[in-house]
Amino acid sequence: MKRFTELFIHLDRTNKTNEKVEALKSYFLTAPDEDKIWALAVFTGRRPPSVFKRGQLHEWAMELAGIPEWLFRESYGSVGDLAETISLILPVSPSSGERTLNELFTSLIDLGKASEQEKKDFLVNTWRQLSPYEVFVFNKLLMGSLRIGVSATLVIRAIGEATGQDPAVITHRIMGQWDPVTTSFNDLIHSKNSADELSKPYPFYLAYAIEGSLEDLGEAHEWFAEWKWDGIRSQVILRKSQLFVWSRGEELVTDKFPELHAMKNPLPDGTVIDGEILCFENDRPMPFNVLQTRIGRKNVTKKILSEAPIVLMGYDVLEYDGRDLRNETQEYRRRLLEQIAASIDLPVFRLSPLVDFPTWDDLRAQHSQSRERGAEGFMIKRKAATYQVGRKKGDWWKWKVDPLSVDAVLVYAAKGSGRRSELFTDYTFAVWDNDKLITFAKAYSGLTDEEIKEVDKFIRQNTLEKFGPVRTVKPELVFEIGFEGINKSTRHKSGIAVRFPRMLRWRKDKPVSEADTLENLKGILEQFG
Repeated sequence: MKRFTELFIHLDRTNKTNEKVEALKSYFLTAPDEDKIWALAVFTGRRPPSVFKRGQLHEWAMELAGIPEWLFRESYGSVGDLAETISLILPVSPSSGERTLNELFTSLIDLGKASEQEKKDFLVNTWRQLSPYEVFVFNKLLMGSLRIGVSATLVIRAIGEATGQDPAVITHRIMGQWDPVTTSFNDLIHSKNSADELSKPYPFYLAYAIEGSLEDLGEAHEWFAEWKWDGIRSQVILRKSQLFVWSRGEELVTDKFPELHAMKNPLPDGTVIDGEILCFENDRPMPFNVLQTRIGRKNVTKKILSEAPIVLMGYDVLEYDGRDLRNETQEYRRRLLEQIAASIDLPVFRLSPLVDFPTWDDLRAQHSQSRERGAEGFMIKRKAATYQVGRKKGDWWKWKVDPLSVDAVLVYAAKGSGRRSELFTDYTFAVWDNDKLITFAKAYSGLTDEEIKEVDKFIRQNTLEKFGPVRTVKPELVFEIGFEGINKSTRHKSGIAVRFPRMLRWRKDKPVSEADTLENLKGILEQFG
């Protein structure tokens, strides 16, 4: 538990990707195998269900600390997190025992049918053997609320570097069905599996945002242009009659999109299609928030399939008849993709259309139509380009439309994470609905470090109320909030959800009374939603 806690502290105190990978790599190189499998279970959401109620933790911690209810509540109100509050109020034991992650999780599983007194005895005894930091992490694990701040991609990369395995192979193995109780880390990561190579995707080629003018790219006739779609970048792989769907985040998502299984029969074996998964209806993309209803689902119901139908918008072919095509030109691959699309003729597969532009001015004229088509702008690809690895400048460019924006008022704030964990950096913004401010978006990016410090100082001096970690702020600061898309939403009081909100600038020149209104937002929704 000590080693895992040290890992958590290290990950929480940095926002640098390489440092996080090194910390994870060190853990997977040095921890016992029986602890590694539980750490991996935590990272991939396979933690067993909790056997404790929050009220029990509250009651037993207060009893062990010897403090009254009012003092516990005051402490909790100040700290804003139950796990952290308990770790701060419990007496520090003069002697502590080394409890491994495996021992703790195994004991928790055994407590499933235990009496309340047995559960209490275990919990109190465990708290007494852990340091305050270990108590905090342990409590978070108990409540299923441990936010470690690393993606599955970073964990996979770290395990790959620690074990010398291909990250794609590791991804395939850990995305399958496995149980940390019955599976060892060695068997999961090192066992040979013929499906590893079979399902392995190619590294994705990524575009840079356009720089300078279009004329800097050379002659217009040397380039393709396609609409840029806002969905899930994916590869559909068919090898030896087995179909696999991978997201750009290196997640195996085959079961989340059963409609794509229709591509299995008409596609020739040994084919890999690169494209974008979109919810699609009435010959146009649906809002991204419709696609979100499918992303986090373990089971895709008939209702979801009906309400959020998907297509694969194909724009490249990377393998055909078992042959790697990445060194062929973009023009060659496009012609082949067009032939594939014509031959399979499936509603679930659509060919991303090319844009006709004899000159760069013609392309500029069509750029403003992006939102009307449900697109974010253009992808511009050199006809002679090969399919490269990662983000490379020169051959693939993205040209997005300018963000939509409104001027909004800062009304709530919470502290950030990592190096910003002591600063208020996560903000909630509101617009006017008659004489009331109604929230519509959260944002945490776009300000300079100096501006963040200035806003943090204002928040501390102008806090009206505290709700756990959240502060209600005196409504005096106005910011221009940019966003990529806007849709109706029943989850938000405003009835509106915006896509990728961020702060474009601090409007120190604008009084709160002149911030935008909900009516203005609804007008943008009518025009672009």
